[in-house]
Amino acid sequence: MDSRFSFPRSLYFWVMGQDVVLLVLSCLGIAQALFLISYLLTLGKPDDRTSFFLAMVILGLTIRIGKSILNVHLDLEPWQRNLGISGVLLTGPFLWFYTKGLLVNFKALRRKDYLHLLPFFFFVLFAAIIPNDGRAISYLIYVLVFVHLACYLGLSLSVLITNGENVHRQRSTWVRNLIIGVGLIWIFYMGNLGGIFPFYIGGAVSFSFLIYIFSFLFLQKHAFRLGKYNASTMDKSHSSALFGSIKTMLVEEELFLDPKLSLESMAKKMGVSPRKLSQAINENGHKNFSEFVNDHRIEKAKKLLSDPEQAQEKIAGIAYDCGFGNVTSFNLAFKARNHQTPSSFRKKALLASG
Repeated sequence: MDSRFSFPRSLYFWVMGQDVVLLVLSCLGIAQALFLISYLLTLGKPDDRTSFFLAMVILGLTIRIGKSILNVHLDLEPWQRNLGISGVLLTGPFLWFYTKGLLVNFKALRRKDYLHLLPFFFFVLFAAIIPNDGRAISYLIYVLVFVHLACYLGLSLSVLITNGENVHRQRSTWVRNLIIGVGLIWIFYMGNLGGIFPFYIGGAVSFSFLIYIFSFLFLQKHAFRLGKYNASTMDKSHSSALFGSIKTMLVEEELFLDPKLSLESMAKKMGVSPRKLSQAINENGHKNFSEFVNDHRIEKAKKLLSDPEQAQEKIAGIAYDCGFGNVTSFNLAFKARNHQTPSSFRKKALLASG
């Protein structure tokens, strides 16, 4: 064989080998993402849709990454590329819903929340006529789609900054890592558009690594949550009795009015371990400690907001009086639980009282 052709041929097979490896890695990421989505959908409860929210975040990313993989190996039609891009419009809102679900007790979508999904449905419905042919308007639409995701990344980050200290550190860390992961994918695609990252399929490969990391962290966290009380020596009757004592002390002494109240400080006050206190609240109240305490704070706030004698008191003052560390977390927690703002609740309550 002529040696002149040996190097180009070797280079050809090396490049082909690279493509195969990248394709396999990308497809493995998609397969794992679909598995994780299926797993999350089995965890959904009628009163808690946070697992569903996370499944939709991953589904949106999977749709977008799937389009990247297909676009490298197939000649997709413009409408097919638009369907892939639409996944980005699904990811943003559900990332925000999921962040609120974990940090401010936002458990189910209300009618007006579906308005955030209108861009996704609009893009899917008009996929056949939305330009995607290399013209300037096509690039503009593409950028606007990612601006949409950037806005929801910002909203999610704002919720994390405001409420991260009010929940267990493990929960806030998980949300932070999820936001960072989605943010990295956003950076890659915008960098690719700007010519910073010329390796287009790299987004799919990065997604594969991220989805495996997320799968490991989430499944580890969920398995821990399912089995964390298996070794406990406290049976159901003692757990129920302790829960009754917790409620009594919390209400009679109004411990929830202390913004610095923590699982550890209350456990010390009751003479039990934080683990047993957490177990009693989880098993009987079906909430974590922060949610349980905030429920009492919100009930106190509702009484003050309904009291005509407190009509001139500022919302911020009531928030602090009820144990909330800041007004924003109070507004978010109150709205998530009562489906209306504190000011709206006060207005209706005072009108009803005459």
